[in-house]
Amino acid sequence: MNVDRLVLALAGTLVLVGSALAALVSPWWLLLTAFVGANLLQSSVTGFCPAAVVLRRLGVPTGCAFRAPGQDGQPV
Repeated sequence: MNVDRLVLALAGTLVLVGSALAALVSPWWLLLTAFVGANLLQSSVTGFCPAAVVLRRLGVPTGCAFRAPGQDGQPV
């Protein structure tokens, strides 16, 4: 599994968990869902994803979406 798939799996899991907790425990859990959505929007605009950085440092192989500029002959 690569960073791309793990980031998407993490985001999807957090959205589902936040939604379930909002329905069962407290509507304040919707803040988790909003945070994940804001982070996804921010990373689509800037190309910077904190979760991808952490996973890369843990040694997870990168996919094509979260490669650092200049890797694999890509133009910077």
